[in-house]
Amino acid sequence: VQLQASGGGLVQAGGSLRLSCAASGHIISMYAMGWFRQAPGKEREFVASISSSGGSTGYTDSVKGRFTISKDNARNTVFLQMNSLKPEDTAVYYCAAERTYSGNYCPKKEANFGSWGQGTLVTVSS
Repeated sequence: VQLQASGGGLVQAGGSLRLSCAASGHIISMYAMGWFRQAPGKEREFVASISSSGGSTGYTDSVKGRFTISKDNARNTVFLQMNSLKPEDTAVYYCAAERTYSGNYCPKKEANFGSWGQGTLVTVSS
């Protein structure tokens, strides 16, 4: 599966952005999907994931209650709605996919994802 992330940009603290990850080559209804981010000088970290069925989601603690991951199988696209953004959310955001036969599998580690897209930069100003 090929992944194309978009939607990044510059936003003030407290603002919102919605990232999109368009998949091609395979239908994402058979894939668990995830978002990761890498801030300058830091390692890439898990942000959110969603199972292939869409019935299970997971978030890192720092974004719970502010970010929402969703998938639209008809559009073969995964979204990350980011609200109440903080300067510490500044990073390059990457989407990832993992083929799975388990509808509720919701991975959270980089090693659990086999396909990656290019990143999209999110900059939150204070």
